Amino acid sequence: MRNLDITTLRSFVAVADTGGVTRAASFLHLTQSAVSMQLKRLEEMLGVELLDRSGRNIGLTAAGEQLLGFARKMLSLNDEIITRLTDQAFEGEVTLGVPHDVVHPVIPMVMQRFNVQFPRVKVNLCTSNTRDLKMDFDQGRFDLIVTTETAAGAGGEAIHQMPLQWIGALGGQTWRQRPLRIGFCRNCIFRGLATAALDDAGIPWEMAVDSESDRTVEATVSADLAVGVLLEGTQPAHQQVIDHGGSLPRLPVQHINLYGAERARAQYVDHLAGLIRQGFAGLSQPGLRAVGTEMVSAGAQLGVA
Repeated sequence: MRNLDITTLRSFVAVADTGGVTRAASFLHLTQSAVSMQLKRLEEMLGVELLDRSGRNIGLTAAGEQLLGFARKMLSLNDEIITRLTDQAFEGEVTLGVPHDVVHPVIPMVMQRFNVQFPRVKVNLCTSNTRDLKMDFDQGRFDLIVTTETAAGAGGEAIHQMPLQWIGALGGQTWRQRPLRIGFCRNCIFRGLATAALDDAGIPWEMAVDSESDRTVEATVSADLAVGVLLEGTQPAHQQVIDHGGSLPRLPVQHINLYGAERARAQYVDHLAGLIRQGFAGLSQPGLRAVGTEMVSAGAQLGVA
């Protein structure tokens, strides 16, 4: 197995571009003899003449012209690798805020893909509710945030839609009771949507759990002591979408919105925004389906093993 040397190829391309060894040596900050020696070793390894030295200016032979295109590609790839992995321009960090219920399955795969492409950039992920994320974003605490809202606000970009569903315990019967016992976190943006829908439908309700903790609400709903509302496909394995047959009101579709992309100043922030768009777009592709916190074939959609 013979391996081409990148330094030798760089000298060869420089000679082809400048038309002479002397000018190439000056461009590369090498001596003329060093460049000549590199070209000789390259020709001996390949077993062909690459340079036509018969004229006043050095030209390329047919073999040299064929090599030149490949050499340029190899140098370009080499330089891109070095730039991505070592260039100080890609050092930094980005702060990303995402609601608890839409972290999976997209965000972990996005972060994995981003780390491969920008290993020297740190992603600070914060999970919270949409109201707090937007408040902190307005105060400059985040570079990018993802939100779940009925419509995108000022500066927001709708990147996906997901329907809201009534959620209960596996095999649960609480949804049949009246008044309907519901459970929400105090800052949950779905709380007002659910109570408004119940009021419009004339269904009496009472708050079974009113907590700051998502885990407390999840445990109460899983124990069949209340019903809740989640985006379709985000319910944990110990809960299920309630098949109520129209006994509960229809809930509005929610938009997944992205904020901050239009004001991104660093290249890596803009790139992360693009991966987030791609990830949520993948939820709509044929063959992809959300199941709790996992996605079938989603890794392939994002190019992640």
